[in-house]
Amino acid sequence: MNEIPLDDENELALEADDLQVSLSAQAPLDCGGQRLDQVAAALFDEFSRRQLQQWIKQGQLQLDGGKGKASQRLVGGETLTIEAELEKHDESLPEDIPLDILYEDEHLIVVNKPAGMVVHPGAGNWGGTLVNGLLYFDKRLEIMPRAGIIHRLDKDTSGALIVGRTPEVRQQLVDMMQERLIQRRYMALVWGRPPQEFSVDVPIGRHPRERTRMAVVHSGKPACTHLFRQQRWGHAAQLIAQLETGRTHQIRVHCLHEGYPLLGDPVYGKKRQPNNTLDPRLQLALSHFQRQALHAFQLNFAHPVTGDEVALECPPPQDLLDLIAAFDEFDTI
Repeated sequence: MNEIPLDDENELALEADDLQVSLSAQAPLDCGGQRLDQVAAALFDEFSRRQLQQWIKQGQLQLDGGKGKASQRLVGGETLTIEAELEKHDESLPEDIPLDILYEDEHLIVVNKPAGMVVHPGAGNWGGTLVNGLLYFDKRLEIMPRAGIIHRLDKDTSGALIVGRTPEVRQQLVDMMQERLIQRRYMALVWGRPPQEFSVDVPIGRHPRERTRMAVVHSGKPACTHLFRQQRWGHAAQLIAQLETGRTHQIRVHCLHEGYPLLGDPVYGKKRQPNNTLDPRLQLALSHFQRQALHAFQLNFAHPVTGDEVALECPPPQDLLDLIAAFDEFDTI
């Protein structure tokens, strides 16, 4: 089987047998007042908050080289370091997790992944993942690589994911993804005033100093994102992002590179507009939005077996709708 790496707009995933964890990241400058465990969960989102809290308690997750407390409030700019060892798990187990199925037939499934759900078990998230739920939903997926999933989303990115139910169909879908025959569109809310249409075609690779981040680097893999503005407010805009390639954190990195970081992005979001320029009611709405404003809302592809067109739209979740409503009301041009 001509398997290719899963490299979509995804969470950084460590292999299950990569038991030694050695990571370091800097807390964003605009995270002042947030708890240590909250910031750690945003910076190291491949691990569960429970795992991070345990490491903080054990001193394996340190703050500026010393032991901290999970409830400790940060000022921004601190260095968080993990030196820990993971418990080894050899297999994923089925779990009765409710799934929002957008499309289903005997060949494939399209599921709406909620924000906060990790896609694949590993690195401290051995349960409660989409894979665990899929294995319960369809026991036949036990024989499939990654329970049939062909691409990933960040833990805190919501939206549509495709699952192949047989080895043959899964490989066809993987090939279609590689050949750019599956059209994927995302909804993104960004700071700034982007143009009506623009494309970003610059390579993406691992950040030269921070392993948990990606960056635009000359030695990276080719990456291309097309962006279309849907609406604009006083300080922000709603974009539709269409991927040509699927690099890790591609939309988040490309938007940052162009000067339009995603709202709520704890890793790639620059310091937001000064608070005194935002309506206090909008500030309150933003404080309640605890993730990057990114949602995989549309899939278009030819069915790998029937050839029929599959065109699906995944409605934005309520937290994103609430944030859009707040900008509509409190951030007019």
